[in-house]
Amino acid sequence: MDISTNINAASEQDITPKKANKKAAILGRKLLLLLLLSLLACGLYIFLNINMKYFDYALKIRGKKLAAMVLTAFCIGSASIVFQSVINNTIVTPCLLGMNSLYTLIHTAVVFFLGSSNILVTNTYLSYMIDLVLMGVISTYIYSYLFKKTNHNVLYVLLIGTILSTFFSSMQSSMTRIMDPNEYDTLLTTLVASFSNINTEIIFLSFVLMIVVAFVFRKDLALLDVITLGKNQAINLGVDYDRTIRHLLLAVTLYISIATAMVGPISFLGLIIANVSRQLFSTYRHTWLIAGSAFIGVIVLVFGQLISEQIFHYSVPVSIFITVGGGLYFLYLLLAERKR
Repeated sequence: MDISTNINAASEQDITPKKANKKAAILGRKLLLLLLLSLLACGLYIFLNINMKYFDYALKIRGKKLAAMVLTAFCIGSASIVFQSVINNTIVTPCLLGMNSLYTLIHTAVVFFLGSSNILVTNTYLSYMIDLVLMGVISTYIYSYLFKKTNHNVLYVLLIGTILSTFFSSMQSSMTRIMDPNEYDTLLTTLVASFSNINTEIIFLSFVLMIVVAFVFRKDLALLDVITLGKNQAINLGVDYDRTIRHLLLAVTLYISIATAMVGPISFLGLIIANVSRQLFSTYRHTWLIAGSAFIGVIVLVFGQLISEQIFHYSVPVSIFITVGGGLYFLYLLLAERKR
């Protein structure tokens, strides 16, 4: 599903200032609606079925989960939009780079070699730092190296990332087969995305890191609208295309690392919220697309967590709903593209 079609269509609509202003007003109303729905979802999550006698205690617990969901939505939503624009395909997600598989491999290796009672496993803060540092360093080194070796070919990097994902999964499966069953039972809870046991310090650190990454790569992110025009057009407009693509992939990797290290792997979330945002806004301007994707992510995660807690009483994690729904949505996108 090529993004250039949407870019050309949007460019044709923005020929005159009058049409551009009208389109901006429509996009603004859509974004405002998403914001209101996000606030509604957050309000329901905080106040639904709460005993006002213990409001402060409940707010402390629910507020921590809500903050984690908002940060996760913004990280994955932003990274997914950027990644799709870099690859120039709307049915791919950053999980194809192997970040989820690398996360499960790191967790499994730590438990396998050190044991589930080790402080690096039991201490939430240390576990988070290990995940974040190893995922960030390993993925940055691998994909920077691949980007140079493949002569800055993004599709080759994506293909090798898919192969590495399979390799990481195979290594993780091999470890779990010979692992002690009790150790594996302890490990299993950390391999599924969860918002139930989030450390407050981790949330604050994740927020700071998200802001730092956005600040460091702000100039490259500002070039996204130009990048999606194509390599030749971007170069003609004075953009250092290969350098910008390399920086954007690094930013995507770091954002996914932050979200995954904080709550665990959530497959298909980026696919859902990024494509819904593109269909809803129908524009090539990434300011609207990223904001819309983030708000849609908040809505999906918060309502999903509400269903998990209020209907299934924590027996089914929210990641299960997202995985099943994302798989069906992926098939829909494939069939829709085939018809188109």
